[in-house]
Parts: sequence; C-alpha cells; structure tokens
Amino acid sequence: MTAVESSTKVVLGGTRGGPEAATLRQDRWWLQPVITVSVLTAFVIYSTWAAFQNRYYFVASPVHLVSPFYSPCLASTCTPGSKIGFAFSGWTLSPALLILIFPLGFRLTCYYYRRSYYRAFWWSPPACAVSDAHGAYSGETRFPLIMQNLHRYFFYAGLVFNVLLTYDAVDAFRQSGGGIAMTVGTLVLCVNATLLWLYSLSCHACRHLCGGGVKSFKAHPLRYRFWKFLTPLNVKHMNFAWASLVFVALTDVYVRLVASGALTDYKIF
Repeated sequence: MTAVESSTKVVLGGTRGGPEAATLRQDRWWLQPVITVSVLTAFVIYSTWAAFQNRYYFVASPVHLVSPFYSPCLASTCTPGSKIGFAFSGWTLSPALLILIFPLGFRLTCYYYRRSYYRAFWWSPPACAVSDAHGAYSGETRFPLIMQNLHRYFFYAGLVFNVLLTYDAVDAFRQSGGGIAMTVGTLVLCVNATLLWLYSLSCHACRHLCGGGVKSFKAHPLRYRFWKFLTPLNVKHMNFAWASLVFVALTDVYVRLVASGALTDYKIF
C-alpha cells in the first residue's frame, strides 16, 4: 500500500515584479513605507543643508555647546573655541563635510536601515505578501550594494564619534567663566550622546562582535557577559535607530537656534 502525495500551490502577492495581483491585502500596508520615506528624506535634506551652512554650530556661553554635525571640528576655519587639538590647515569648506560621511555611512549600511529603505524607496518588497517592484534580484553582490559589507568598519568609526560626542556632552557642563553649570543645552547633548551609544551598542554588528563565532560561551565568560548585556538592547535596535536619528537632528537645531540668538540656553544651575 503506497501513500498518495498531493500538493497545493500557494501564491502570495503575485509573481515577482509582475503587475497582476500585486497584493490581496486590504489594510494600509503602504503607511509604514510612506512614513519611512518621509522621515529619511527629511533627515537627508536637513542634514545636507546644515552641513553646508558652516555657521551657528558652536555656543561659547554660558556653557560650551557644539553641534554633533560639526564635531570634531577639524577645518582651519572653525569657529574659535570649537576646535580640537588637530585640524586640517588646507580645508576651508564646512567642517561638517569632513566627518558626516562616517556616521551617515554607519546608518546607511545598518542592517535595520537597509531593510527599511529597501522596502520604502525601492519597494523590494514594500511589505509582506506584496509583490516586489523589481523583476530581478542580485542581492548585495554588485556595486554599489556590495559596499554594504563595510558596515562593521563604519561601526568602529561610529564608536570613535560616540566617544567624541560624549566628551562634548561632558564639556557642556563647563561654564565659560569657570566652574560647573548645567543648561538645557547640556541636557540636550547628554541625551543625544546616550541615544547614539544605545543605537551603536544595540547594533547587530556589535552583538556579533561580542558573541558571534563563539562555539562555547563557557570558554569565553567575558564575551558571554557582553553578549548577554547587549541582547536586550538588540531587541530595541529599531527604536534606538529612529530615536537617535531624530534627536541628532534636533540637537543640531537647538545649537543652531542658540548660536544664532533665536533661542536662549537657560541655566538649570
């Protein structure tokens, strides 16, 4: 007695790239891609505009505030007081153009952001059970997407910038005339640095660096502790990604408004 095998062909969302039966979904599946496109486009436009402004990025009083878009200030034309010990003497353009490539590269190659803008901008695919907008798929094996493999190196660079922005947050407690003070701007820089650290530490590359490739956690107790600490953060990676993206732009807005005189940086103590 032999068993009779049977199968039922199931098709979800139509053929890849095909216009017919793109989806059977009746919910607002397009809402999330639209929000993603709107937020990312707004951030790119604002950050590009802010990078080329080359002014209103440093506040000297009552405490030192520097925009995260311009830190560290490495150009020879930096506003007095915003420079660090090293500078490129031949660079006269906006100092933001020297450094933004690294934090933006980190986010552009981030696993979560890749998923988000692949779906939102390229519709590849725009949502679960919705047909892909492309007729062919080559993965990340060709230029320019093959450069996504640089993510781990941008992650290392991101850690360096996190340290520098943490220094800026601590320096924001230093009163211009001497002594310690706290202003609203101090809190803004502290929150910004905290969110950037949470975003970096929750990164998949960070978690893999600590626990990836380990065959026995028992043989690597220190790496296991780091991996165990980072795992709950990794679950919230999406939240930290969006919160840090929005807040880093708001931090630049705050510093810009104070530096231009449009806003007063009120002292807390």
